[in-house]
Amino acid sequence: MESEELRELTASERLTLEEEYDMQRKWRNDSDKCTFIILDRENFEQNKTDDQLNREISAMVGDVNIFYPPDTHERLEGEIEIMIAEPSARGKGFGKEALCSMMRYAQVLLQTVTFTSKIGYENVASLCLFKSLGFNEVSKSEVFRETTLSFDASDKISLLQWTSNYFVETIKL
Repeated sequence: MESEELRELTASERLTLEEEYDMQRKWRNDSDKCTFIILDRENFEQNKTDDQLNREISAMVGDVNIFYPPDTHERLEGEIEIMIAEPSARGKGFGKEALCSMMRYAQVLLQTVTFTSKIGYENVASLCLFKSLGFNEVSKSEVFRETTLSFDASDKISLLQWTSNYFVETIKL
């Protein structure tokens, strides 16, 4: 990740290209992690090339991730994070849509009932986004300068209000 601003907002370290590839392989292969890549549908549809892969790559604006404690097979609590990497895509609803999609997926297919997120104090946009979805502050770390937020999805009603038109299914590859 080249952007200093983005590394700061996501509390990420600068990685070499090989380290980035290693991290991607780990995320792809680890069963305690799940990633959705966020595409700009308008950008995707306007790109008239026949190359599907290039259309998808050019439409990428960020990702949403959820990960679970590595020593348990239960998926009751997951830590969720969002990154809208393209500055021009921020503030357009991609983050909210992606968070809601991942939370619905995790709730329906993985039986996740609690979502947490750790957000840096300076990342006001993310703090506002998570709070607008009903996340509540549970702790602060002055050492890491971050706030931990939590969302209880056990009643399913609060999440359904944001995702009533979503359909979740499994696809066997």
